[in-house]
Amino acid sequence: MDPHLFEAVPDALLIVDADGHIVRANTKAHAMFGHAPGTLEGQGVESLLPADLRQLHRGHRARYLEDPHVRPMGTSGQVLVGQRGDGTRFPVEIALSPLVHGGTPHVLASIRDITDTQRQRQALARAHYDAIAAQVGQLAIELTGPGLFDALASLLANALGAKGVAIALRPPGSEHMRIQAVAGHGWRIGGGEADGLVLPGSASASGSTPVVYAPGDCPSTLLVDTDPGWPGDACVVVVPLQATERVAGALLVAASADRVDADALHLLHSTGSLLSTLLRQRRAEEALAHAQRLDALGQLTGGIAHDFNNLLTVLSGSLQLLRPHVHTEDAADLIESAMRSVDRGSQLTRKLLAFARRQRLLPRAVDVGELLDDLQRMLARTLGERIVLQTSAPDGVPPIFVDPGQVEAALLNLVFNARDAMAMGGTIDIAASALDVPQEHADDDLPPGRYVRINVADTGLGMPPDTLARAMEPFFTTKDAGRGSGLGLSMVYGFARQSGGGLRIESTPGHGTRVSLYLPVARGEVELPTERATPVALSRGERVLVVEDDADVRRIAIAFLRSGGYDVRAVPDSETALAMLRAERFELLFSDVMLGPGMDGQAMALAAQDTHPRIAVLLATGYEAPLGEAPGPFELISKPYERDALLARVRALLDAAHPPNAGNAQDPL
Repeated sequence: MDPHLFEAVPDALLIVDADGHIVRANTKAHAMFGHAPGTLEGQGVESLLPADLRQLHRGHRARYLEDPHVRPMGTSGQVLVGQRGDGTRFPVEIALSPLVHGGTPHVLASIRDITDTQRQRQALARAHYDAIAAQVGQLAIELTGPGLFDALASLLANALGAKGVAIALRPPGSEHMRIQAVAGHGWRIGGGEADGLVLPGSASASGSTPVVYAPGDCPSTLLVDTDPGWPGDACVVVVPLQATERVAGALLVAASADRVDADALHLLHSTGSLLSTLLRQRRAEEALAHAQRLDALGQLTGGIAHDFNNLLTVLSGSLQLLRPHVHTEDAADLIESAMRSVDRGSQLTRKLLAFARRQRLLPRAVDVGELLDDLQRMLARTLGERIVLQTSAPDGVPPIFVDPGQVEAALLNLVFNARDAMAMGGTIDIAASALDVPQEHADDDLPPGRYVRINVADTGLGMPPDTLARAMEPFFTTKDAGRGSGLGLSMVYGFARQSGGGLRIESTPGHGTRVSLYLPVARGEVELPTERATPVALSRGERVLVVEDDADVRRIAIAFLRSGGYDVRAVPDSETALAMLRAERFELLFSDVMLGPGMDGQAMALAAQDTHPRIAVLLATGYEAPLGEAPGPFELISKPYERDALLARVRALLDAAHPPNAGNAQDPL
């Protein structure tokens, strides 16, 4: 080769022999690789490469020498790397040509440093992807729901030249994915429920970091339906989508390997993060709407239960007053039948009040292991031979602070629901475990704190998403007429919330249901004493003021108290009651909590005690518990009440306020 031409070429030139030694290098080559002039001759050509690439290069060089030909390298997307004398790496393009030098075959390598060119390419690529990212953000602002998913899939497919793009989501409470949008060609994904779709990181949180499967390495469970014409160089990128603490879906991209570079992965990561944020926002909005709907239903059912209890009070009171005047067996049977109906109505209102979180609870520390053991013994024969009941509570599970009767009733409801979902038999598994709910995983339905979670899982039919969304609403049931009131789950939900815990349900059609009951851990609480029956004693001449806005209920209260020998006056509202208290003497005030406009019974009783500190107070409520915090130490009696129970409570309060040895009917003033 002409030595003047060899030096005049602007690129670095190397002549390499068959053994890989540099025979000749021009000045540009010495300068490019950072070596002193004349020092490259005699070195192995692999010394100009990073150490980790040298063995690979030797194989490439041997294959080239078997078929030497003109070959450009580094111009079609692949990145070639050289190494300077100080160890720094830099990108290069290389052109190889066969050459006869000194009568023997050699290779001429023309090398160009493309550092500046590569920077320009990267800058253009990043500007391109930045523009796409801006379009993704704009779509998120302008569109919602399926329209957003379709638009995003199409945008990414066009921007990346992808063979196919899909967005798959897992509905709340389901373990299976549903394809929401598909775009591109060459990759067909079946619509509807994709039972076989398994995502990386589905068992735990993995952020939105893309997972890249090289050509041919994609798991068969990931693809639902692949085009037979799928190119051999295609790879699959999976971007997990996070909604809460678990993977809620994935962005799936199938593209040629040379299109999946760092910038493309960054774009997909950003898009995945945006989709995850939108999913979390949507789930939070759905949870808030669900909580608000249940709260509204709770207020409605609580009001219905209050009014219904007033009706039951009138019915029950009238029957009790009629009972002594009945002298035939048939009439007595009719009264007892009617009283049983009143009891059933009272049980129904208690379920409504449980959902509305207005039932009266008597919580104490309850051992979870003993609770589940008792439950298993109770149900061993009740469930039948086709149902297998399993319970487990590790030794370290702490006691819970709940009303023991109500928690047992709640678990029985869940077990019977599970049994009804397994007509052909199956397994019910009740398992208890302690857990902490941190602030980041808490929500309006489950505050942060320490809980015992009792899972009731079955292998039954499961529920579709639309049924699951309404499962806790009162009177909603999928059972045949006469087989259920639709109050079971709503009662359990209300009990859990009033106890300071929560309820969550996961269900998938064909894969069973799991109900998680979260109950607060007992923290050294003292067991509350149970109410003791007080024997009925008659009046010693005391005067009682009855305050009740419902005229029929007022008449029943008057009749009950007069049957006990009390001197009774009755008024319909708090204003009239306070005026009468100022004018007359009374030993006991018996009032409904809810009195319509004006003061309620609690506020009126406080006002009465300000001027009559020794007056006894008994409040009646259709809610079984006061609304909110009770503003005074007043005893409550729930509607519908029995005559003897009312007289016993009145006598006990009067004896406490005016002991018999201090004289009868003392002036409360």
